[in-house]
Amino acid sequence: MEPVKRLKRELRAEGTVIKLYKDTVEVAGKTAEWDYIHHDGAAAVVAVNDSGKLLMVRQYRNALDRFTLELPAGKLDSPDEPTLECAMRELEEETGYRAGKSEYLLTVNTTVAFCNEKIDIYLATDLEKTEQHLDPDEEINVEEWEVSDLKKLIYEGKITDGKTVAGIMTYAEKFGII
Repeated sequence: MEPVKRLKRELRAEGTVIKLYKDTVEVAGKTAEWDYIHHDGAAAVVAVNDSGKLLMVRQYRNALDRFTLELPAGKLDSPDEPTLECAMRELEEETGYRAGKSEYLLTVNTTVAFCNEKIDIYLATDLEKTEQHLDPDEEINVEEWEVSDLKKLIYEGKITDGKTVAGIMTYAEKFGII
């Protein structure tokens, strides 16, 4: 395969979470224009309570125009923030629980065709109840779920969020949960 050479990158729009660029590239001897979305990164948490249930968050997602059931997660406060720090902050903010133990599970790139968003996913256990600290524009319900029920929702196409599917399935595989 021939290397792809970026000739130019132009910022087209900047939002609160992303920056949209137009890249001009040379590929296979031809010039092309590609969209590129920059995201500073995020972290997510598979939070397991003492009874073995996962803490999930139900919240409205504007892009899908519906409520979704997801792992607790959020974007980095700055590009150099450690993802574990972000994950533990988001866990407490969204669910009102603090983790006594944490462990890295995996990294996912959410949409490799046009976006560089990377999400590190952690396991959180030994949970201690604190309180939610939601942003003014957030409304999040916390729910406890059995892994087997979440896997069923994944297979039925009812949970489609990539970080959530990856986190739940990795956790289930790692600990042999059918």
